Amino acid sequence: MSAIDILSVGYIATVTLANPGKLNALDVAMWEGLTAAFASLSQKPNLRCVIVRGAGGNFAAGADIDEFSTVRSTIEQGIHYHTNIIAPALDAISACPIPTVAAIEGVCIGGGLEIACACDLRIAAPSARFGIPVNRLGFPLAPGELQGLLQLIGKARTLEILLEGRVFDAAEAKEKGLLHRIADDVLTASRACAKQIAKGAPLAARTNKQLVRRLSAAPEPLNRQELNAAFSFLASQDYEEGVQCFLTKRNPVFQGK
Repeated sequence: MSAIDILSVGYIATVTLANPGKLNALDVAMWEGLTAAFASLSQKPNLRCVIVRGAGGNFAAGADIDEFSTVRSTIEQGIHYHTNIIAPALDAISACPIPTVAAIEGVCIGGGLEIACACDLRIAAPSARFGIPVNRLGFPLAPGELQGLLQLIGKARTLEILLEGRVFDAAEAKEKGLLHRIADDVLTASRACAKQIAKGAPLAARTNKQLVRRLSAAPEPLNRQELNAAFSFLASQDYEEGVQCFLTKRNPVFQGK
């Protein structure tokens, strides 16, 4: 059963993504659980750092594609799913006044990488794997999620990740600017990082986060016509082919239709 678990010890809280048997792929309940978890943590004045990790040796394998036929099969559903389910979770993490550290092991793919990018710092094991191979599923990255990646690593790296759709290692992720450091024992390193943050003045840390967010350039939100165009792929044959081939473990054949 999927879950978002929270454990607080002293000044540090740990949020764990768990979906056994699915590499912690995030279903709707988990996205909503993340939103609620960070809304709650944000109200705790004693906290000085939050670590985000995955259970069972993996961070997260992205959104749970098994749900797509029921929660993301039309343009209206797609807009709702990405703007009312995923976007609030990512925004709750990035807007959290408490410093956040992503402790990354195993797969950190798609929505998992988006969660990591929403954190302030990212530490990964050498064996961790990264990527957003949505082109293999017949769809582009949703606008709000694309914006977070673009702001973090820039146009050239974002296009490389999305157009090639490769899964790459931690060394390459660090070279692209996705990671701050690589550690053999990522949980120990992440806890050490959290303890170092917790030693500092908490009001200063929160003010730094607030100012960085305020001073970072943000584009105007897409209008309804642009949103409809961004999610028009949901009516395409390529999208149907990509998702069905993923679920049945076949190689897709895209026609550009």
